[in-house]
Amino acid sequence: MTEQGPLVSAIVPNYNYAASLELCLRAMLAQTYRPIELIVVDDGSTDGSVEVARRLGVRVIRTERNLGVAGARNLGVAHARGEILVFADSDVAPYPDAVEVAVGMLAADPKLGAVCSIHDAEPLIRDSLVEEYRALQYHYWTVSSEGPISFLFPALMAMPRRVFDDVGPFNTRLRETEEVDYGHRLTQRYDMVLTTSVRSRHDHDDRLFKLLRKLYRRGRARVPLYARRRRFARGFETSSRAGGSLAALAAVAALPLAIPLGPAGAALAALALAASLLADLGMYRFVLRRRGPLFLLYFGVVHFLVNVTIAAGVAAGVARWLCSARFRRLYDPDLTVRPPVTGEAAT
Repeated sequence: MTEQGPLVSAIVPNYNYAASLELCLRAMLAQTYRPIELIVVDDGSTDGSVEVARRLGVRVIRTERNLGVAGARNLGVAHARGEILVFADSDVAPYPDAVEVAVGMLAADPKLGAVCSIHDAEPLIRDSLVEEYRALQYHYWTVSSEGPISFLFPALMAMPRRVFDDVGPFNTRLRETEEVDYGHRLTQRYDMVLTTSVRSRHDHDDRLFKLLRKLYRRGRARVPLYARRRRFARGFETSSRAGGSLAALAAVAALPLAIPLGPAGAALAALALAASLLADLGMYRFVLRRRGPLFLLYFGVVHFLVNVTIAAGVAAGVARWLCSARFRRLYDPDLTVRPPVTGEAAT
């Protein structure tokens, strides 16, 4: 265990994640760094999450209504006393040295505004093949982006309190994209890194429809942000990934042309499919090395559906952007919503 350093406030936003919350809190309580104050912000859970935290002796702040994860994080900061803020989602369990490593990185570089963790390739709770897929996919995407980023990964991250006060709170109007907005705002003034040095495990989505629905909604919701900024986030949403998703959607769209156009239509669909596979070739090699050819076949099918879903969400977002003035106003770079400072405390 390290000698005492600046107080760390570890804030765990939670909404109906009792199944993984205990694993998260036990991991936070086992950190090698001291001192840490641990705060759970329960955002209107109905599944016994508060009882889980109370049984472990963790302080709980209960929201008066469901605020969303952005509002829950803001509320946690309003009740925090630490010089360093650590945000840990309730479905994430950090390794014992995660906070110690992150605090050391922040102390070594005053220009560093945030340190974000990379999750392991194995999920926190192994209960479905979909979750195995998502853990591998997400791990590969993040590892390939390790280093300087502008896309925030708030599932496990550390930042100085002074940086949060300077950048401002999470925008509560952006329930699907608050991390994109916050990363952009933060990196206008500070550096931010994504690193395998801060390790964790994540309880990913374990049902395919739930995963696809989330990715579709996020793809659609990010259009107003990128339309205004006119550039992608550095270090994560690269052109190759976007190309893979667009090519997968093009392959699906080209299938109806196979009959009227004959071989030319079939060739067009095959070409789009090949482009989608080539865009993610490195990922497929990674999965083959770790899990073998049989799982790779399953992985490829699911990943194709994921790519189509993401591209469809973006396409729907573009259409909505063109047709809806209200949607275009969803993201205002100059608008931040101040956090509520009240909450019902539980012990």
